[in-house]
Amino acid sequence: MPGLTAPSDYSKEPPRHPSLQINSKEPFNAEPKRSALIASYVTPSDFFYKRNHGPIPIVEDINRYCVEISGLVQHSKQLFMKDIRNLPKYNVTATLQCAGNRRTAMSKTRTVKGVGWDVSAIGNAVWGGAKLADVLELVGIPKLTSVTQFGGKHVEFVSIDRCKEEKGGPYKASIPLSQAANPEADVLLAYEMNGEPLNRDHGYPLRVIVPGVIGARSVKWLEAINIIEEECQGFFMQKDYKMFPPSVNWDNIDWSTRRPQMDFPVQCVICSLEDVSTVKPGKVKISGYAASGGGRGIERVDVSVDGGKTWMEASRSQKRGIQYISDAADSDKWAWVLFEVTADIQHSTEIIAKAVDSAANVQPEKVEDVWNLRGILNTSWHRVKVQASYSNL
Repeated sequence: MPGLTAPSDYSKEPPRHPSLQINSKEPFNAEPKRSALIASYVTPSDFFYKRNHGPIPIVEDINRYCVEISGLVQHSKQLFMKDIRNLPKYNVTATLQCAGNRRTAMSKTRTVKGVGWDVSAIGNAVWGGAKLADVLELVGIPKLTSVTQFGGKHVEFVSIDRCKEEKGGPYKASIPLSQAANPEADVLLAYEMNGEPLNRDHGYPLRVIVPGVIGARSVKWLEAINIIEEECQGFFMQKDYKMFPPSVNWDNIDWSTRRPQMDFPVQCVICSLEDVSTVKPGKVKISGYAASGGGRGIERVDVSVDGGKTWMEASRSQKRGIQYISDAADSDKWAWVLFEVTADIQHSTEIIAKAVDSAANVQPEKVEDVWNLRGILNTSWHRVKVQASYSNL
């Protein structure tokens, strides 16, 4: 593509924060420490998880960079950055979560295939850019369209990023046109993150943000948008990121029997404590994040400090000084909530956190119930062990 290229090796990778936990060096996949993750409601780009499938693309000439929109539309169009910036700009606070978040814990039950992630393959940012619904109008697709006059039902995003899973071809994914053309879905072509231009790891110069959906659909380094009849047939839509039952293994898997995963389920994680922590007996603060996909808010976060025998409700917050109410007009519908509760811990115990979203969806109690061979969507109750001791602190 003019102005944007995909390197063939890893010699020109961008700098990264030294505190990140590296799960894969080439391609680079890393996450922050869990305590750093919840230090603020909006995640700084340095501490936002890095999920990559190949070398990071390089912008050589921003003025030549453009996105081609074509397919089942009345007329194709090339959009340069100035064209996209001329459209109304929107800021959307949205949480992105890798479908493999908490995969490492799932793998301890039974081995799974994929990059290992602790609990921090998630982040919350303010994304700035043009609404995809406005962009689609430039090629003759009115807002709230579900099928174009030429039979287009899906919007495919193609990256300049080349990956081995596509046999050297581009990373790509799609969403339904009904979602893409709906302004209320807040799908963006984003060029800013937290008020600054996107950095290279996060998709500079332009990426898609699909709020409430697993991160795999928010394609970075956008090269083309195709309006197509069927959903994208790329590897990451058809042979990855699908939810299978525990009985399916690599010998009997049939990828065609499951739909691509879109919304992420309700999730809740304790971040103030490690998997095993030593604390001084007395008051202990327990805090973390909770999130649900599809724009569903968090109705409740329950915490137990006796292994699940009794429960207490944690406080929930988003923006400082504003009480969080699930689905309230001033709440960020696409964003996580941070929770906190203080408990009296006198003995070694197991602490558990679980959330309920605004549709009353709950988390499974045991990871065994949601185990799957790709290790995605581990939303089981989050458990940490605490040893109460006056020594070694």
